[in-house]
Amino acid sequence: MSSNKPQAITDTQYNKSHSEIMVVITALMLAMLLAALDQTIVATALPRIASDLHGLSKLSWVATAYLLTSAISTPLYGKIGDLYGRKKIFQISIVIFLVGSALSGLSQTMNQLVLFRALQGIGAGGLISLVLAIIGDVVPPRQRGRYQGYFGAVFGVASVVGPLLGGFLADAHTLLGVAGWRWIFYINIPIGIVALMVIATRLHLPIKRLEHKIDYSGASLLTVASAALILVSVWAGITYTWTSWQILTLFLVGVIFSVLFVFNERRAKEPIIPMNLFRGSIFTVSVIMSLLSGVIMFATILYIPEYQQIVRGYSPIKSGLMLFPMVLGLFVASLVSGRLITRLGHYKPYPIIGGVLLIIGLWLWSGLGLHTSEFTLGWWMVIIGLAIGLLMQVPTLAVQNSVPFEKMGAGTSTTTFARSIGSSFGGAVFGTILISRLNTHIHNLLPQFKGSINASSFSGGTASLSHLPIYIQDKVLRAFVGAFHDLFIYAIPIAVLTLITAVLLKEAPLKDVAKEYAEGEGFSLGG
Repeated sequence: MSSNKPQAITDTQYNKSHSEIMVVITALMLAMLLAALDQTIVATALPRIASDLHGLSKLSWVATAYLLTSAISTPLYGKIGDLYGRKKIFQISIVIFLVGSALSGLSQTMNQLVLFRALQGIGAGGLISLVLAIIGDVVPPRQRGRYQGYFGAVFGVASVVGPLLGGFLADAHTLLGVAGWRWIFYINIPIGIVALMVIATRLHLPIKRLEHKIDYSGASLLTVASAALILVSVWAGITYTWTSWQILTLFLVGVIFSVLFVFNERRAKEPIIPMNLFRGSIFTVSVIMSLLSGVIMFATILYIPEYQQIVRGYSPIKSGLMLFPMVLGLFVASLVSGRLITRLGHYKPYPIIGGVLLIIGLWLWSGLGLHTSEFTLGWWMVIIGLAIGLLMQVPTLAVQNSVPFEKMGAGTSTTTFARSIGSSFGGAVFGTILISRLNTHIHNLLPQFKGSINASSFSGGTASLSHLPIYIQDKVLRAFVGAFHDLFIYAIPIAVLTLITAVLLKEAPLKDVAKEYAEGEGFSLGG
């Protein structure tokens, strides 16, 4: 009969050289790239996909289905990985993602695509959360910053490469006899197979034998609560108004089931999210920081390209290329801060610096104009990229360093889940702000057209302006600039809250020696 006490583990995974660890890290980066890239690459190609499958009315559900299932499954993967071992569960998540990708590429109707995208999302939920937890298995906390910096860069690369690749494949009517957009899904398969092979042969994780009891009631409550709140974030201000009965009902359902989930987790033997973790201030503050940084990341990474496409008239591909300064800042900040954390053993200064830079960056972007030079926009993007790079990896590192070893998967996935929820609500809130302020500026600049010209008149971007007289086009573009200005101004208080949480984050010494870390958590390292 299995025991609750973890059994002996070998020390092979802790004594790897840097080059050996990098082999595993590369495979993990490929897996994370699959999940990060899939969101940006598909979004660019959605109009072409909807046209080919004759399902324009269901276009939004292609993205929503993926978002729903990936967010809901994220905390579940963390807990299941703690119980059954992360390597096996991680491999399963990759397989699910690849099967979903292949089926999405074969879809003949929009209904099929929505269903297979949901399957893809179930796999994606494990890719990001388990990657970060596996790093915690392979590398002691003191050394993790050195490697986690690479993963922050993956998201930046995905934000640029995704629109470029998605636009290229969508524009290619056929490629090797297959519709170009279908390769958006097929391209995942060879990358995933390589990651699977490396993980199977080179990744060796601690062996744990625990008495398992799945929290089915908690999983059900979390699923309903998450689905309701994510649908609020997707539909509010776009499909339905914030005060509509549909949104209010969904929000009420989300709150009620969230409360029921918390009560359930406090009594469950094997809770999905152990509530006692919130007794530690490091864990609580890190989760809040992840939530807030998710909101801000969405406001910047999504709406800066929108400004470039709508106001500057750039194509999706060009606007993606114009994000390079932000990606460069993110990449440099992630790598440099990671190496400094490893060398000096301190992680608290970096999110504080990131919070300050974020406030400065948003304030600078609030001053954008109709003809702000690309050089100026580039420097502003570098500052935002540096801020995000300094903020992104520390919450995960702090959590992994503070929670018990056997709860590391649940702790890591909770911070990832918080960032996902923050991103969803950031999109909804700032999208509503943009539309509301755009209507206000249009009415102020063109009072004679009040009621006949509003935000909905320009859902097609700058192409919707072509039929209007030049002087009206200029006024509308200035209204867009004013709306983006307001959006970044309204984002500053969120950045201030992010800075406050960074200041409140307590710093615990990063454990340096693998043997000390593992044995301190009840493991023994075998020879």
